Amino acid sequence: MDFTVDQSLLESEREFLEFLDETDEYKDRINALITRDSVRLIININDLRRENPIRCKSFGSKHVTPRTLNASLLGHMVCLEGIVTKASLIKPKVVCSVHYCPTTKKSIERRYADLTSLEAYPSSGVYPTKDDEGNLLETEYGLSIYQDHQSLTVQEMPETAPAGQLPRSVDVLLDNDLVDAVQPGDRVQVIGQYRCLPGKRNGYTSASFRTVLIANNIQSLSKESGPSFSDKDISMMRLISKRNDVVSLLTRSIAPSIYGHDQIKRAILLLLLGGVERSLSNGSRIRGDINVLLMGDPSVAKSQFLRFVLHVAHRAIATTGRGSSGVGLTAAVTTDMETGERNLEAGAMVLADRGIVCIDEFDKMSDIDRTAIHEVMEQGRVTIAKAGIQAKLNARCSVLAAANPVYGRYDQYKTPMENIGLQDSLLSRFDLLFIVLDKADPESDRAVAEHVLRIHRFRGPGEQEGEALPLHNVARLLTTGADPLSGAGQEEVEDEDLGPDGSRRRDEDQVYVQQSDLMKPSSRVRSNDQLTVKFLQKYLHVARQLKPQLTKEAASILAEKYCDLRAQEAAEGVGRIGGGDRSRMRRTQPITARTLETLIRLATAHAKARMSKTVTKKDAESAVELVSFVLFKEVLEKRRKRDRAAAGDDESGSDNEAAGGAQDRPAQRPAKRKAVVDTPSSVVPDSDDPYAFHDDAAAPGTSTSAPNAAGSGTLSTDRLRQLSTVLTSIVLGQSSGFTNAEIRAGLEAMHADNRIMLTSDDVWLI
Repeated sequence: MDFTVDQSLLESEREFLEFLDETDEYKDRINALITRDSVRLIININDLRRENPIRCKSFGSKHVTPRTLNASLLGHMVCLEGIVTKASLIKPKVVCSVHYCPTTKKSIERRYADLTSLEAYPSSGVYPTKDDEGNLLETEYGLSIYQDHQSLTVQEMPETAPAGQLPRSVDVLLDNDLVDAVQPGDRVQVIGQYRCLPGKRNGYTSASFRTVLIANNIQSLSKESGPSFSDKDISMMRLISKRNDVVSLLTRSIAPSIYGHDQIKRAILLLLLGGVERSLSNGSRIRGDINVLLMGDPSVAKSQFLRFVLHVAHRAIATTGRGSSGVGLTAAVTTDMETGERNLEAGAMVLADRGIVCIDEFDKMSDIDRTAIHEVMEQGRVTIAKAGIQAKLNARCSVLAAANPVYGRYDQYKTPMENIGLQDSLLSRFDLLFIVLDKADPESDRAVAEHVLRIHRFRGPGEQEGEALPLHNVARLLTTGADPLSGAGQEEVEDEDLGPDGSRRRDEDQVYVQQSDLMKPSSRVRSNDQLTVKFLQKYLHVARQLKPQLTKEAASILAEKYCDLRAQEAAEGVGRIGGGDRSRMRRTQPITARTLETLIRLATAHAKARMSKTVTKKDAESAVELVSFVLFKEVLEKRRKRDRAAAGDDESGSDNEAAGGAQDRPAQRPAKRKAVVDTPSSVVPDSDDPYAFHDDAAAPGTSTSAPNAAGSGTLSTDRLRQLSTVLTSIVLGQSSGFTNAEIRAGLEAMHADNRIMLTSDDVWLI
């Protein structure tokens, strides 16, 4: 039996030697290996197939993941794919020891083999100290042979792990030149032999064996592996990218189950696309990842946005603020309970390299844990220097976080910075910070209710009655109970969603979402076409690969906007010291040099959405508009004013005919606001606007109701709210913009509400 095995090995060895001698290409590679003092030669499998097709085959069922490894594969060569989560230190492993005996003047060698070696039988692990005659031996360390040894833990891909189950992992052993080839967070393909190692406890071998993978080769996988494309997909991408409303179309396709929040959807679209990363000659890196923070009241769909990103993004990892720590997000040094070795274990942000990290309940994290991600959000790497381990791990990922205000709900009588409760060093690393409020607006509530009921009333083809509607299926073709196979009751499909034989395409091949008449939004929406989730993933994957160049015109617009923001902040600082303008209190983020980089990243991502090779003026203006909305909510306010003015003009004729003297009615409020001069740094928002904590509206000359208040001795509700924001300036002797009669009326109203106690000359706080 042993003779037959040896003959087979000799024949295989002779066959491979003849193969290498006949190929000139591998002769050059062998010479290069000798020069580098390496021992591993990579052979193209196709070359071996031409020599012996029977010997070389594909892995087939032996192409596995850590979850599909089972006992039937023990002793076989397998191909494993996964992500490295833990890596041990590199340690020397003795292969052959040389010992010298001073008494006999002789040298002896001892070779070592264990269950992880390629030899058939393991050798004795006893280290020789005496020869057969009992003479002492001296170890010649310089003549002994050692090899590097390292162990890895490879875990299944997060996106392929079943929901609700713990991800499985397998230990991989590396030797010689394979050590230190990958780092925690890398996605790898390992080819090796699957073995089991018997475990001993108190001198007895247990029935539970430890399984390992003895690596023969390890290779890093591309981090941008994406879906497959057809000719139809490529042509439709080109056609869609040429549309004038391509950005609006992509924005509508982001989380279609959520009503409104167009600016947030556009920001998430740009986050999925990302900017262009720059590596400078001095070794520094300018990140291209876009970070977004959603701050607002409960039940405003913050977590739903995170869930949609988890489903659409090519690589995304979810975590929560309460369920994760600083080292859990970055990296940690752990100790193996069996061997006592220290290992470097990757965190969530390292595992999401070149992807997105979704952090829910971001405000529930402690300040120490939030500080740990500062380096990751800006530098894109994790630096570890503890327990004798010093390493740098890549964590080039975007951060999408959702949080609640400090007081649970947003307090409109406090500044945005007081409601947010995060330090400026962290806020400056977020490119966009949205404050989302739960406003009680009858028209908006009616539209939201109509949208939600439209989703819950109808079910899609093939779905069971009463089954929960998945998040990614809310925009599928819906029906009212007709047979999904016959197509009765369904809307006619468009030409691009028909196959070559005229039949309906499969769901993954469709481009636009098909909706029934009952599922379509109301006629107030001018355009409601949406892309399917599958096609959206393909479009985003292609657009991410582009690297648009910044034009001179776009750079000029971005630089001008940045200078205006910095000059405005400097002017606000002077006014604050001198006791003047306090409009800084409505700003949500600090304006630093990172704001300019934010503008560049947003403009570049906007150009990617159009699949353009250059960043044009339109892209720069879109970035400026989004940043202005985030910082001051200017865009939304201007649009609201135009809508209200248009509504006021349409209703003015009928109102005047219906009743005379309608100038005191609420319909005339837009005309009242026309007296206010709007500037980029001074916009008059609504009374419940979180960005409206300022004193601009109380400036002299802005009040049109002062004569009425002075004559009647009363104060309107809006003026009463403005009065509460300037009490400090009144105490300091500054100009408040209120008359004495208004101040007296306001104090009396506050006294009547038991908010203060008013005496003849004193005001007491309750």
